[in-house]
Amino acid sequence: MDAVKEIVMQVLIAGLPTFLFPLIYRKGSKPGLLSPRQDPETTRSIMLAVLCAASVLFCALFSRPYHDVIPMEFGNLPLFALLLYGRLRTGLAVAVFRVALFPLYAVNHNLTGLLLESGLALYPFILILSRWFKSMQRHDKAVVLFLWFAAGQMAAVVSPLLSGSIQQPRVSDLIFAVILHLAAAAIVCCLYNYYVENAMEMEQLRGQVAELTVKYIGETDKLQQIMDAAPLNIILIDRQGCLVSVNETFLQLYRNEHPSATREDLIGRRLGGNCGGFDIGMVASRVEKTLMAGVKTTELLQEGEKVFFTSTSPIIDGRTNDVTGVVIIVQDITELETLRMELIHVERLSLVGQMAAGITHEIRNPMAVVRGFLQLMREKSANDLDHYYRIVMEELDRANSIINDFLALAQNRIVTKELCSLHHIIEELKPLLWADANLRGQSIEVKMDERVPMLYLNPKEIKQLILNLARNGMEAMGEKGLLTVSTRLDEDGVKLYITDMGAGISPAQQQKLFAPFYTTKEKGTGLGLPLCLSIMERHGGKITVRSKEGIGTTFISVFPLDVSSSQGGN
Repeated sequence: MDAVKEIVMQVLIAGLPTFLFPLIYRKGSKPGLLSPRQDPETTRSIMLAVLCAASVLFCALFSRPYHDVIPMEFGNLPLFALLLYGRLRTGLAVAVFRVALFPLYAVNHNLTGLLLESGLALYPFILILSRWFKSMQRHDKAVVLFLWFAAGQMAAVVSPLLSGSIQQPRVSDLIFAVILHLAAAAIVCCLYNYYVENAMEMEQLRGQVAELTVKYIGETDKLQQIMDAAPLNIILIDRQGCLVSVNETFLQLYRNEHPSATREDLIGRRLGGNCGGFDIGMVASRVEKTLMAGVKTTELLQEGEKVFFTSTSPIIDGRTNDVTGVVIIVQDITELETLRMELIHVERLSLVGQMAAGITHEIRNPMAVVRGFLQLMREKSANDLDHYYRIVMEELDRANSIINDFLALAQNRIVTKELCSLHHIIEELKPLLWADANLRGQSIEVKMDERVPMLYLNPKEIKQLILNLARNGMEAMGEKGLLTVSTRLDEDGVKLYITDMGAGISPAQQQKLFAPFYTTKEKGTGLGLPLCLSIMERHGGKITVRSKEGIGTTFISVFPLDVSSSQGGN
């Protein structure tokens, strides 16, 4: 009976570390528990080694041999467990500690007793196996652990026989000792396999949960940032119709009515309220439909002068296919709707313009016939009627000029451009400009910047541009007026200046200059400058005007520099 008590006490002492394993792993999960630089795994290994060393010590202190010849001490069990589960350094340290305690628990104080009772002969084999042991399945670990525990205890039992301490032991005592040792090894093995493996699995699960939590928080934050970056009002609703999340765009819209509102104030509220002129409660019925049927709905809602695009999409659980919530998207498309209506209006005007261009083109044919017959009638009529014929023919010519300008303005054709010199075009026009100027008693000055490069231009249209602007300038001046045509290269591009010394244009008139049919001249058509603007737009440039009343006017045509143009001037 005393032997059984000794065995029970030894088993409890040998199994003591197993009861503290969950605490060790929980405490060891805190980085820097023993040292700020130690990782949790090192901390757990050191704490496990301390517990196993304490168990080894108490087993040695409370050991008592059976019949004074057979060892009844289980200090090898916690040591073997540490060698298999722990790290190499901590295992070796406790192994040295176990050997140092040999005088406390030894029955045979000789070399054989040291090798067998302390388990020293088995240490190298256990250390070699420890690497594979950690990668084994749980049931395989239980088998290996029991075999090593049994081998260690059997070595201790047979040590008196091998060392010659007893010559003829009683068979019954030896069998009883073997049974006790094997039973103790099995019990302690079960304790270590159950508690140690459970603690490690729980810690692994805890680590996975912590990792998933960090990943979940990171993905949630990333999703929120994506929602905040979207230029749309995005709202997430749960099954109960309460707000789960909103993006920054919606929050700013909501703050138009509630300046002090925060995101936390909205979370958990029912869908409703006025948000920047839009009653969000208007989509509540569509949310209920989406929650019930799981269908996406889109609709345009108008509230006052504003138009909103609304969309409700179901959030579906991928595992159960159940609708768990709704995504609401609201966009203020008032400006887009206005632009769409304006585009429709422009298309209608374009159609009208095309029809007008077709009509005016057909008008020119009968006008040409009328002018021809007028010339015949003028030749056969009396000279006193010549004045009337001249007036009618001039008005026909003026009407034909208006038709030509209108057709040039109405045509929406692709301009064919070629690499050419702006200076060369001006040189070709100089004789014609000088002739017009001489008829009016005016003069022309041409200044060209030699740095101006070759440009991609349509020569025919550029000639028309220069002639229109130059003749406008001549008509604005009196006799002895000076018209200046000059070019200059700067960072904005190539600039063509046409400057007159006329009466100037008032600021109010400047705002209407390029509007079709607006003119300040008595017999002007109001199509010359719009045609010039159209030409510059087709060349990717722009045209501006600078004018001071009583001083003169300058029209500036800016041509963008093309990357393929040469940098030499002509």
